[in-house]
Amino acid sequence: MADGSSRQPAASRPGGRTARVRERILDATVQLVGRHGLAGLRYDELAELAGVHKSSVYRNWPERETLVSEALLRYAAETAVLTDTGDLRRDLIEFLIDLAATLDTPTGRAVQSAALTGHENPNVARAVAAVFEQRLEVMRTRVEVAVERGELPPVDAYFFGELLCSPVHLYVSRGVRPFTRAVAEQVTDVVLAGIRETSRRE
Repeated sequence: MADGSSRQPAASRPGGRTARVRERILDATVQLVGRHGLAGLRYDELAELAGVHKSSVYRNWPERETLVSEALLRYAAETAVLTDTGDLRRDLIEFLIDLAATLDTPTGRAVQSAALTGHENPNVARAVAAVFEQRLEVMRTRVEVAVERGELPPVDAYFFGELLCSPVHLYVSRGVRPFTRAVAEQVTDVVLAGIRETSRRE
């Protein structure tokens, strides 16, 4: 009985260690893709950054595109939060500020890099699409509520989201000026005014 109980923890260790190794590799992958792009991802640098042997990377992900896809999909649920406080303008401003902060992380930079250069690989393209679809779903839910309350005229959530989010991507990717709260307020006000004015003309 004593011997059996002493063996049990040892049997569980390899799985835990393997999971931790995979986590380190996936974390290192998004950092390097964000830094160098897909083309600049090298397994030797990845293994060094993750603190693992290069064979661990090759054994789990013999194809680089599969590794990148898994790393991006792992973060698909990490998206800017769009809360519902009952004040649409405030919610959108906070969303844009949160989005800017998310984009300016290793994961955010990796997603943007993959979006620009990963279209030639179906697996990477699907992973990028999943990340953006998650954000679209968040926007769609809030827009539908806003339309029901009369805060917005009927509008396509994808179109509305692109109008709001595109300036954030430009500010963060260019890095010339910070995306401040004042900028988030200006973008939100311009988009809301434009949507409402267009609706009145129709």
